[in-house]
Amino acid sequence: MPTDVTPVTFAGGVLRILDQRALPHDVRYIETRDPAGVAAAIRTLAVRGAPLIGIAAAYAMALGARRGDEPAATASMLVATRPTAVNLRWAVERMLSAGRDAASAEAEAARIHDEQRASDARCGEHGASLIPDGATVLTHCNTGALATGGGGTALAAITTAHAQGKRVEVLVDETRPLLQGARLTAWELARAGIPHRVIADGAAAGIIARGGAAAILVGADRIAANGDVANKVGTYGLALAARAHGVPMYVVAPVSTIDAATASGGGIDIEQRDEDEVLAFAGSRVAADRSRALNPAFDVTPAALVTAIVTERGILRPPYGAAIASATREAVAR
Repeated sequence: MPTDVTPVTFAGGVLRILDQRALPHDVRYIETRDPAGVAAAIRTLAVRGAPLIGIAAAYAMALGARRGDEPAATASMLVATRPTAVNLRWAVERMLSAGRDAASAEAEAARIHDEQRASDARCGEHGASLIPDGATVLTHCNTGALATGGGGTALAAITTAHAQGKRVEVLVDETRPLLQGARLTAWELARAGIPHRVIADGAAAGIIARGGAAAILVGADRIAANGDVANKVGTYGLALAARAHGVPMYVVAPVSTIDAATASGGGIDIEQRDEDEVLAFAGSRVAADRSRALNPAFDVTPAALVTAIVTERGILRPPYGAAIASATREAVAR
């Protein structure tokens, strides 16, 4: 993403958050000195994307330290905002270990942000190696700089391949119900000058069946110890279509997204969001007045459907249990 637009900036005890709800038509920011303001921004998707949520939560903990707030209470408030994205809990736990004084907390939050930038660059390099020249690739939701505070995860693989001179076209799932693909991913690709077309989510399987995509690249909100992947709802359907038609399914995510304490996808808490996100569009009701909605924000793709998991530590391939254990041990050792 061009440097004139950044999703979060911390300076002088103020966290400045790009309000992603307003994109692509309006670039506006929220400024807060209060951890509760950050929690509200996370809960309402003003700030979103698993790695970026973790970064924002780290800065929220630093704001709390400045105010003299009880760290455990601030941590509990933040963790409750989005239950599925494991980066949130991971970042908060790191901040709890950093100490109560503001200087130590701010330094640790900045380290988490810097580490994510470096991780994104390596994920992009590893992921780009999987994209052939001339490929059309399909992606879901938003996995660019808007989601990570660095260069992105799955989208970083695409932008890195483009920067390397590869001819790449991107099919962008609109990503219902909140259109993170149409509103955010397409916006980032347009700014980067990368050819792309937005498609309806329901069109993806048919396009895959007709050979219209050489690979599927997605991010992750949580990866279980066995390689099961929780990601934006709709990812599982893409994985099924990809497997049925021999198309590789790549998940690009930092090691901080791996939850080694959760054995499989069955143990991942799936966030249920407000029914109005499905029943209304752009603030206007589209369903019948008496209709109800079921609105899971994520689904779980079994590890057996994932061709490879791309991390900053390298490309992990089945059997994922051993590969993930090795990657997480290496991350702890560093």
